[in-house]
Formats: sequence, structure tokens, C-alpha cells
Amino acid sequence: MLTVGIDVGSIMTKAVLLNGTELKSLAIPTGCSPRDSGTKSFEELLNASGLTREDIDYVIGTGYGRISVPFIDKAVTEITCHARGAHYLVDGTDMVIDIGGQDSKVILTDGKGNVTNFAMNDKCAAGTGRFLQVMAAALGSDVSKLGDLSHGAEPAQISSMCTVFAESEVISLLAQGVAKKSIVAGIHKSVANRVAAMAERLGKGSRITFTGGVSKNDGVKEYLAREMGREIIVVPQSHLAGAIGAALLAQDRLRAKKS
Repeated sequence: MLTVGIDVGSIMTKAVLLNGTELKSLAIPTGCSPRDSGTKSFEELLNASGLTREDIDYVIGTGYGRISVPFIDKAVTEITCHARGAHYLVDGTDMVIDIGGQDSKVILTDGKGNVTNFAMNDKCAAGTGRFLQVMAAALGSDVSKLGDLSHGAEPAQISSMCTVFAESEVISLLAQGVAKKSIVAGIHKSVANRVAAMAERLGKGSRITFTGGVSKNDGVKEYLAREMGREIIVVPQSHLAGAIGAALLAQDRLRAKKS
């Protein structure tokens, strides 16, 4: 049983191949064409595995660009896929915090990978990977390095979560001589505050798994734990949760057909 999950995000496209319990993955930048990145990730994953499209039994696409991928068998929302993928990565997960490039979500589950409720911030870039990218550019840094910059720093006050106004605040703080690490800590805290508030409106998870590209940022994880007063779990494959969930759901569909 060979299945593939493709998560076409606004910044990165992730592809996962499941052969029973064996998992292979890759991630590439989405760029300006979700269709092209979805196709490229699929082809590269197959080539690396010595397979062809005819070898794959089922493909599910997810993420904001899922409907643009022409060869998938089914499109499934990222909420459903992240819930299933998080449960696979961390058994017993009952709350998923997914922060991606263009939105952030809090998903409640039944502890078995099934969605029971969710909240989503998709009105603006605040609290997302895009917000962090803009702040990193204002600081003259790379977004991948932000996570290491804020450790042990006293967070500067970032009062606005509007990306445009927050960028102006960051530039002003730099002009005032505020240490860059304090500014980064303030940025991480402001993102965590927004997401934690969204989570608290849903309820208190007892086993919280952090997924999405921003899960690689240790600073955001640290402040989420502080704001929520609970452990935030991140594993090496957390950023792949959506694609993993899609591949698992593809397995479910195949089993259902056979039964």
C-alpha cells in the first residue's frame, strides 16, 4: 500500500510517501506556483524512491494550494490532516497548534486524530510565518535564525500585531538602540500571545503538539509554553504533520475500499 500526502503551503510544499509504516519525505519552496511546486515535490519524491505514478495507490493533497495540484485523488483540509498527522507523531495529542506561512490554527481532537473543534486566524498575517518573515527582514536577519536569537532575553514591548505597524515599531526600537535579541523576544511573545488567546477560547489541551513551519522556531515554542502554562511538544517531523496526515488518510481510504 503506497500512499502520498502533499501539503502545498504558502511558503513550503511538503510531500510524504508512506509504504506501510515506512515514511519518506521532502520539502521544497512553494514559490509563485503552487501547481508547479506540488508537481515537482511529487516527482522528486518518486524519483528518490525509484517509483512512478502508477506505483502509487492514492494521493491526497492539502494546504492552501491543494486544489491546484492536478494529479491528486482527493483534496482534504489542512485542519483534518494536521490533526491526524499530529496524532501519528505524538500519540494522545488532544490539541494541535499549527502555525504556517499565512495562517495559524488551534485544533482540538479526541486524542485519536479526529477533529472536534478548531479556531483559525486567517484575516491577516499576524501570528503567522509571514509575520515572522517581515519582522526578520526589518531586523536584517533570516527568519530561520530568529529562534536562536531570543533565548534569555527580556522581551521588548511590541504593541501592534498588524504587520505594517509592528514593522515600524521594530525599526523604531532598533533606532532607539534596543538590543536585537530583546526585539526578537518581543516578536515571539506577541505571536505566542495571539495564538495562546485563540487556544484558550477553545479549551485547555492536556497534550499539545506544535506543527507547521513555525514549529521549528524554538523562541515561539518557548513563549507559547509560558503563555499557556503547559508543555508544548515539538518533534523533528512536526513541520511535516499536514503531509503525513494526508498520506495516512489516503491509507484509510484504501482500506475502506477494500472492506
